[in-house]
Amino acid sequence: MIAAIGRRLAGLFATLLAASFVIFAAVYAAPGDPAVFLAGGRDKLTPERLAAVREQYHLDEPLVVQYGRWLWDCLHLDLGRSFQYGDQVADLLAARFPTTLALVAYATVLFVVLGVGAGILAAVRRGGWVDSAVVGGTTLAASVPSFVGGIALVALFGVQLGWFPVTGSGEGFAGTLHHLTLPAVAMALGALAVISRVTRQAMVDAGAADHVAVARASGIPEREIVRRHVLRNALGPIITMCGLVTAGMLAGTVAIETVFGLSGIGSLLVGAINSHDFPVAQAVLLLMVTGYVVVTTVVDLVHPLLDPRLEAVRSPA
Repeated sequence: MIAAIGRRLAGLFATLLAASFVIFAAVYAAPGDPAVFLAGGRDKLTPERLAAVREQYHLDEPLVVQYGRWLWDCLHLDLGRSFQYGDQVADLLAARFPTTLALVAYATVLFVVLGVGAGILAAVRRGGWVDSAVVGGTTLAASVPSFVGGIALVALFGVQLGWFPVTGSGEGFAGTLHHLTLPAVAMALGALAVISRVTRQAMVDAGAADHVAVARASGIPEREIVRRHVLRNALGPIITMCGLVTAGMLAGTVAIETVFGLSGIGSLLVGAINSHDFPVAQAVLLLMVTGYVVVTTVVDLVHPLLDPRLEAVRSPA
């Protein structure tokens, strides 16, 4: 187990190192010269001024040297200073990340509870109208893009009915829940469809096992069979998919935060790209990639603990 954890952690650091280089190189390979933006535009820009800016920000050094300097600063939590705002990038992230984290957590609770519940219900009532309703409803939910669903929710529950606010993140726990309900539902719709489908199929596959048939023949109540034998063996793929979807949501908040006017890291990334604010764009992308890799690694480590069959394979005979 210790060796397995070591391999996973080594893979995590290697992935983050490769991703950080791609992010750094991709941002500086984008159209536009960072030195021009740092110098205040092309108006009255002289070669001497441009050379001075390049030297000041080390833009005259090779790309690998620039990357090494940037990575060293990142390891010391020095993410640079925003070109647009003039503030420390770390301060901008600290101010906006809680909103994104609360949105992702809220959406995760919704799609896990509703998606897993719908999948279990469809698997238990397989072949009936409940199963058909769940499959049809999740197919419709998966076919609607999140930003389209968000606009529809705003039009109906925000404008027409006035039940929920359509902008801002609110204050306090109750206010935050109230403001983030519509964006969280909009984010959770597509994920709910995926999780319910995965849960249904995992439950069906687990229910077809021989030991389940033996348990039914032994007269064990169906509810006990579903809970102890079917759901337990189906938890592996369900938890794995929930983790992957949650990790992907960190990078999927851009559209939702734009629709609902939330001040999170998604909207911060959009503004940084539009204004060529390279330090902010690099930091946000690195944070998104780090969150995704960490979550998927944790899920990978927890998976054997949830699936007793994998634990039996790892254990010596």
